[in-house]
Amino acid sequence: MAYRYWCGECDHRTPWLDQPRAAQQLLQHYARHHPAAPPGGRIETTRRTPGTGPGCLAALAALALLLAFAAARRH
Repeated sequence: MAYRYWCGECDHRTPWLDQPRAAQQLLQHYARHHPAAPPGGRIETTRRTPGTGPGCLAALAALALLLAFAAARRH
């Protein structure tokens, strides 16, 4: 499972990470940008594995562009 923490004071959010790393990044954000405020905000969760990017989506987009380019050159 992956977690993303949102700051309760501004629009900052962590990337999708495992829970300890996401919490640590939020605490570091509060220490730098909101030192007088207690950490707060909200937490999002997803079932995907932390650190996995849009690899398949990028490959499909590249394939679609290649097919569109080939089709355009045919005409």
